[in-house]
Amino acid sequence: MDLVEGIMTTRAMRRYSADPVSEADLITCLRAAIQAPSGGNIQPWQFLVVTDGEKRAALGDSYRRAYTRYEAAMLPTVPPFRNEANKASFERTVAASRHLSEHLGEAPVILLFLMPSITMTLADEEGELDVGTPYASLYPAVQNFMLAARSLGLGTALTTVYRIYQDEVRAVCEIPDRFEIPALVPVGHPTGRFGVAPRKPLEKLTHWNTFGNRRDSQ
Repeated sequence: MDLVEGIMTTRAMRRYSADPVSEADLITCLRAAIQAPSGGNIQPWQFLVVTDGEKRAALGDSYRRAYTRYEAAMLPTVPPFRNEANKASFERTVAASRHLSEHLGEAPVILLFLMPSITMTLADEEGELDVGTPYASLYPAVQNFMLAARSLGLGTALTTVYRIYQDEVRAVCEIPDRFEIPALVPVGHPTGRFGVAPRKPLEKLTHWNTFGNRRDSQ
């Protein structure tokens, strides 16, 4: 598969069949993950692969309760839709997200991305040096994993909603408190089709040299 095609069609796949995911495929995806760049090449990631049925069910229960709270708080903040097409697209996303919340524990694999609880902030005589969130050194590994999964026909979906009950997730998998869990990715054979997801027009998002200087897309 062409790399750009893989990138363009790696959309969130939140519905999976019961077919197992091979360990060989998981290793391939994890090997891709560790090739990701990280700040100062610190390579902060650890990967926790959950295939045990009881643990997946427990994670699914925590996720379902977290999502229920999240959706109830999120929906009232959604602004009016510009048109019916945007409304329909949003409703499809919510329906898929609800499905994942109800069936996460049934995904063949749940992958937890871990990293030590660290700060990247330094200081000198002028004050703190803000170089951004340390999670920036982990999320490229998540994307590499998901792209490799796409190349193998596997579906994935990045989520952080579980963090509402992150301590429960730690307890299920016996993760030490010194580790953060910046990402959770279910993995499985998707029941839907890969494809290019609808996105905002590029020309409305891109500025050239100064903010507000836009060009028509080519």
